[in-house]
Amino acid sequence: MSSEQLSDSLMQGLRKFATRPVDEAIAKRLFECVTSVEADPRDPASFDAMNERLDKLEKARGTGGNRLFYLATPPSAFLPISEQLGRTGMLEENGAWRRLIIEKPFGTDLASARALNAALLKLMDEHQIYRIDHYLGKETVQNILVLRFANGMFEPIWNRNHIDHIQITVDEKLGVGHRGSFYDATGALRDMVPNHLFQLLSLVAMEPPARFDAHAVRSEKAEVLSAIQIQSEQEALSNSVRGQYRTGRVGDTEIEDYLKTPDVKPNSSTETYAALK
Repeated sequence: MSSEQLSDSLMQGLRKFATRPVDEAIAKRLFECVTSVEADPRDPASFDAMNERLDKLEKARGTGGNRLFYLATPPSAFLPISEQLGRTGMLEENGAWRRLIIEKPFGTDLASARALNAALLKLMDEHQIYRIDHYLGKETVQNILVLRFANGMFEPIWNRNHIDHIQITVDEKLGVGHRGSFYDATGALRDMVPNHLFQLLSLVAMEPPARFDAHAVRSEKAEVLSAIQIQSEQEALSNSVRGQYRTGRVGDTEIEDYLKTPDVKPNSSTETYAALK
């Protein structure tokens, strides 16, 4: 996609989704700051070209050399891209800040997550890496701490003496859609549970932090996750259910059989439903 095509796409999206009239003159000035560089994650020349483009933009726009790299890519590209950024010096902080944002899935299991983390820390310092979960940006999720700790009605009774158990349910109204390739390699469990739902669980069950800053909240959330019982294989089988949807309806919407989704293996056993306790 060229820079012009990207700007046109952004303008179309703005016209479609803006909640008030668009000042196209201002939007055009903004989109003039947007540029596109096509790159192969494993091609050094692509990243050399991107670095040169960013150097020119920094001089033209006066950004001071600050760069934030948001890896909105397939997980398999996280490390190759990071290595190329490191090779070109784009992660070095010489009077300017450099940051790398990575969303889930951060590895496919504990071993691969640790390996990815170790590889990233060879390229940059811990403070430069943001491992994020976009679920935390949802308004309802952000309001959980306010509901719990700033509400005189709920705060005194939000504890084990008054709450028997917690159920967290995430319902989807649509099928997998165009995400067949990603979803068939991931499944509902990996896609939702160890990231989104564990984040919700930690916010719901955590103790009040000593102060409401990132480090204190993170520490209390970690205490919750550390308290989760590690089940044996037999216990896990007894306390979990996996399923896969077939052709049906959700409200007025027809949902096609998961196995007929583009890029899904015809004999796939990947779960689209998971329940745990």
